[in-house]
Amino acid sequence: MIRVTRTLAVPYPQAKVIAYLADFAHAVDWDPGTVSCERLGEGTVGEGSRWHNVTEFRGRRTELTYRLDTYTPDRLVFSGVSKTAETTDDLSFTPGAGSTVITYHATIRFKGLSALASPVLHREFERLGDEITTTMPRAVAQALG
Repeated sequence: MIRVTRTLAVPYPQAKVIAYLADFAHAVDWDPGTVSCERLGEGTVGEGSRWHNVTEFRGRRTELTYRLDTYTPDRLVFSGVSKTAETTDDLSFTPGAGSTVITYHATIRFKGLSALASPVLHREFERLGDEITTTMPRAVAQALG
């Protein structure tokens, strides 16, 4: 299992930041590995909403179905499932001085033989976590700025 955690701040109100990030279709703007992400279904985004996500990692594309499991005023939790992995994106939000502090926790559990690659791939996921500290604030600023 791979775990990556990053903390970052954005100069926007917490409610607006959460509303933007709750729509996982926006992952295409802030997640360096996401190639496309489309909502499955219609209506208001809330717990149970789902997305079809295509991710590219080390030259390979993987399709995942993501679901919004938790949507509260201070936390979003998405779970993703593919043939080879299960993922969790857990975002918690706290108010800062004129900003919102986002703590991003990603967990990746590989299935079957893919699990053997976890130790080797950990460094790559850490690099992606580093990129999110730049890409997520930029995406939030473009959406809310």
